[in-house]
Amino acid sequence: MKSRARPALVLLVAAGFGGAPAAVAQADYDVILRHGTIYDGSGGKSFVGDVAIKGDRIAAVGTLGGARAAKEIDVTGLAVAPGFINMLSQSATSLLQDGRSQSEIRQGVTLEVMGEGGSMGPLNDEMKAEMTATQGDIKFAVDWTTLGEYLTNLERRGVSCNVASFIGAATPRVHELGKTNRPPTPAELARMQALVRQAMEEGAMGVSTGLIYVPGVFAKTDELIALCRAASPYGGIYISHLRSEGDRLMESLDELITIAREANLPAEVFHLKMAGKPNWPKLDEVVKKIEAAHAAGLKITADMYNYTAGSTGLDAAMPPWVQEGGYKAWAARLRDPVVRERVRREMNDPQAKWENYFLAPGSPDKILLVGFKNDALKIYTGKTLGAVAKLRGTPPEDTAMDLVIEDGSRVQCVYFLMSEENVKQQIALPWMAFCSDSASMAPEGVFLKSSTHPRAYGSFARLLGKYVRDEKVIPLEEAVRRLSLFPAENLKIKERGALRPGWFADVVVFDPAKIQDHATYDQPHQYATGMVHVLVNGVPVLRDGEHTGAKPGRFVRGPGWKPKS
Repeated sequence: MKSRARPALVLLVAAGFGGAPAAVAQADYDVILRHGTIYDGSGGKSFVGDVAIKGDRIAAVGTLGGARAAKEIDVTGLAVAPGFINMLSQSATSLLQDGRSQSEIRQGVTLEVMGEGGSMGPLNDEMKAEMTATQGDIKFAVDWTTLGEYLTNLERRGVSCNVASFIGAATPRVHELGKTNRPPTPAELARMQALVRQAMEEGAMGVSTGLIYVPGVFAKTDELIALCRAASPYGGIYISHLRSEGDRLMESLDELITIAREANLPAEVFHLKMAGKPNWPKLDEVVKKIEAAHAAGLKITADMYNYTAGSTGLDAAMPPWVQEGGYKAWAARLRDPVVRERVRREMNDPQAKWENYFLAPGSPDKILLVGFKNDALKIYTGKTLGAVAKLRGTPPEDTAMDLVIEDGSRVQCVYFLMSEENVKQQIALPWMAFCSDSASMAPEGVFLKSSTHPRAYGSFARLLGKYVRDEKVIPLEEAVRRLSLFPAENLKIKERGALRPGWFADVVVFDPAKIQDHATYDQPHQYATGMVHVLVNGVPVLRDGEHTGAKPGRFVRGPGWKPKS
């Protein structure tokens, strides 16, 4: 698919950008971006100037006059900014399939941060076997064991973006306990902590949780504090998909703040939202609670995607107890008429003590089915659960259970849960970063076998186009800060996130007047447009709106990384 990008720029000296080679011997720099409007990542006022790059680093920022480069590009009228950081990427599998990271590079994302609740390591033999057996359309060899080995493997295969990851708290739990609902013994907890320390020394960013999902939902607060205490001395942070984003949101936020305080580390809320219409008025209370934590000396931040719908599986529509032990045990229970009756009853219980995404949208017609593993079920892709229930002549509750059994998976869905007013209010918060909470993909090949949420192709362009340019929710300088230096500082990443001499040359050039998302819920596989150039570690991966095929991305390690001697 061709991107509707800005026409090719005038190239002053264009070696490497499609023009004739220049006399490199006389060049001061490898690349100079000339006369752009520079948003340096600090949030300060933009200014017109030049950015020079040498090797993988920014060499100079300002008015460079007679300086020369092997490649000089006139970017007059365009914004020049640090590469964007996706605080929650679900690209761990998709980048194994296609390292170009097309849907995100075309929006200016130069760092994908992965690992929500679970991570790609550390794995034992049983976990490797399950990861292999449960693969969907994307097939890959599980030829790594630790989280650091996975990220090193990804870098070696070749990726266009930089990559980083948290260690998901559920991963050491499964490593030691499996998917059972019980607390770890002291010996098991000590081994789990050792796995966290190993991941931190390999370069993990901190500990993450997904507390509505099995087996993360089984972890008690004291267990999570213990794991975070293992990460804290390494400079890690705690980041969480809260135990509830709806009816028990405030209690769940209290838990995150407690973990941060007791483990002595910063914390961030993954994809902050007020899920379900009755919970929409809670945003002001959330803001007060987080800002009170700031006043008490705790560093609490959040991230978000700029949509009123979320996306997860049908597991979020069923109680955790029925899922204990993993998918096979879950599917087996759902075949039992007695169990089905209990599940059906609990799915319709508004007082349920679990995060009930069957009721939260308000109707099965607000649950969109977007991802199936079984080819025979792909005919339902893009239809609502309510519509499929009518087609099959079964109640929505039974339809959901049957689809999980027949698909061999949790079935990916889009849930319509949030309000547009809250989205705008959250964007305006100075401690809010941004994410896609989606895989980076392309409108081709294996990716077209399923639908997806439009956030996969549009999150960052939507912020810059709809909310910054068109609706003026925040200024562009502030949007760039919160896409770059702000998350980099939260993650304690050195020398990335700003246009500063000596820092890594992750640089994006875009047209603020034209940056635009095009993905919709009906047709999500559509690239954003308006991003003109993207350089990762000094190498152009997007040129005049088209991908170059280059894969200079690196494993970006957290502050606790200890190189092996």
